[in-house]
Amino acid sequence: MKKCRPALKSAKMLVKVKVFPGSKKEEIIKKSEDSFEVKVKEKPERGLANRGAIRTLSAYFKIPESKIRLIKGFRETNKIFEITKI
Repeated sequence: MKKCRPALKSAKMLVKVKVFPGSKKEEIIKKSEDSFEVKVKEKPERGLANRGAIRTLSAYFKIPESKIRLIKGFRETNKIFEITKI
């Protein structure tokens, strides 16, 4: 008889983020359980502010940047990120 190993379930969470590019200092402000304001130093060009937001969220949630994916709002200040926690 084969032993069945339970499948690992990864928890996925969607968070709403308002990004403020070109800020003097980087910070993250929690508005609610799934809503944040993120201030980044990078300018909103060539995806730099998006990468800065991913880096800041990565540090906040203490997970690798590869576990954070931009779902919606590539060229807007209001964005939706998918965060995968194992």
